[in-house]
Amino acid sequence: MIFLFTDFGVAGPYVGQMKAVLHRHAPTVPVIDLFADAPVHNIHANAYLLAAYAESFEKGTVFLAVVDPGVGSEDRPAVVVNCDGRWFVGPGNGLFDVVIRRGQQCQQWEILWRPEHLSSSFHGRDLFAPVAAMLATDQQPDLELLPVDKVRLLQLPEELAEVIYIDHFGNLISGIRASALGQDACLHYHNQLIPRVKTFANVASGSPLCYENSNGLLEIALNQGRAEDHFGAKVGDVLRVVTPQA
Repeated sequence: MIFLFTDFGVAGPYVGQMKAVLHRHAPTVPVIDLFADAPVHNIHANAYLLAAYAESFEKGTVFLAVVDPGVGSEDRPAVVVNCDGRWFVGPGNGLFDVVIRRGQQCQQWEILWRPEHLSSSFHGRDLFAPVAAMLATDQQPDLELLPVDKVRLLQLPEELAEVIYIDHFGNLISGIRASALGQDACLHYHNQLIPRVKTFANVASGSPLCYENSNGLLEIALNQGRAEDHFGAKVGDVLRVVTPQA
């Protein structure tokens, strides 16, 4: 399967154009929308978001991930990454850094292959989509091996104590894996200690809560309400982990 991860939004032609290219080059491979509304231009938040959601997919999966504010410039290469058997195709601007940092066996390559026509503003359609299709159909694009800078990657925080995504329900997804913290650890946000519970039903209607979401990240929500509106939240807001004293 090919999974799409972009900040293009659900409106407009961009995702549709990429899907058309994928269908042309890999007509039998399912294409699944994972995120079309990833935080716009926010490479740092998206690196943690992509790593968390990609972790549960099987080997051989191809992630076509495009958050590319520097598209068309020479400041970032076009890359392919393989981490523990999963493929990632997109800009080499840091989007795959957390995937590589957490991976056991990772390699990355610069994409040397070029299409006959390459728009300076839409590499997702013209460059990354064809390469993703090649990988999904066991074809080998022209690639050049790149070194992995483990020293730089180790300087990234293991968990990102920030809001990295706000979903349709107004829930605030953090870049913190629940498994990295003790069961009693909770979040402090907007001068408020948010209780950590298992389900929404553990708090009263209209009350905030913190819980482990279905992808293993700590998330802040409002029972039967919108935490986004309640807190005036935005992506990038800083969170503080609080562990009660014994």
